[in-house]
Amino acid sequence: MRLLFCLCLCLAATGLHAQASVRTADPAVRGVPLSAFPRFVKLSERVYGYEEIRQPGFTTVSLIVIGRNGVLVADGQGSVQATQTMLDRIKTISPLPVKWYVVGSDHGDHTAGNSVLPEDMQFVVHANSLAQLKKDSAAAVAANRPAVIVPPVAMRSDDEIIDLGGISVRVRFLGRAHTGGDLMVEVPSENLLFMSEAYLNRVFPAMRSAYGAEWVRTINQALALKHVDRFIPGHGFIENANVSREELVAFRDAVIAVIAEVTRLKAAGLTVDQAIAQANWGPYAKWFLAEQQSPIAIRRLWTELDGASK
Repeated sequence: MRLLFCLCLCLAATGLHAQASVRTADPAVRGVPLSAFPRFVKLSERVYGYEEIRQPGFTTVSLIVIGRNGVLVADGQGSVQATQTMLDRIKTISPLPVKWYVVGSDHGDHTAGNSVLPEDMQFVVHANSLAQLKKDSAAAVAANRPAVIVPPVAMRSDDEIIDLGGISVRVRFLGRAHTGGDLMVEVPSENLLFMSEAYLNRVFPAMRSAYGAEWVRTINQALALKHVDRFIPGHGFIENANVSREELVAFRDAVIAVIAEVTRLKAAGLTVDQAIAQANWGPYAKWFLAEQQSPIAIRRLWTELDGASK
């Protein structure tokens, strides 16, 4: 009986381990109910990830850093309601005001709720993203849609340090990737790097406005940072340190594979529509949003290979 009991325990532990090791951006496959979101993921005593679900059912991630002088948020959420919920929940972990906001990605799924940010917010944005937000704002006004919040000025360099009081962050532009103005937030004391949409954990590479070859180089720059041992994605689940590096490498390899497949199809003399129909993504066909994102990636990389997306 005792042997049987021990065997059951071992099998149960193995099952739990197998479930915990599922590498996917799909909450259902990972075994996380949608009712668990939004949620904080504690990264250290003063640093949190914030995972919220967006349609069609995967996470959008924000970074929260708490200093003595206030709170820094990197990336918002995709609607006014979702961003307000995040601000309200931040109050449950710190009474201090949100004073700094880093635009890691200028895309609407990270900025559309920014109208509820405090009026005296100090923005940190790359010049490329600032230019894009100005275009988006003009388009919104012309279409009689809600205004896009445009920060007053861009950051002066590609590497800026913000002292929050007792903890500092380093805002870094390591190169163009998903948007062209991709900013990352390093917290040196915690050995972590929030990569925004430059890192999509187990999500098929989204390339609507991406720079494929440069994206690979940007990820390599992040992997080469000596004191970083935990990488936080802009979409997909936040992983433990050792897994996060493995998954970032896996994502880089996915970007490389997508570029290689599109290059192969173009060299074969196919039209872009034929390439969309014939593309073979191998294991990446099972990644989240592959069916939706792959045609977009092909069209974008097609123009890049033609030299039209510089």
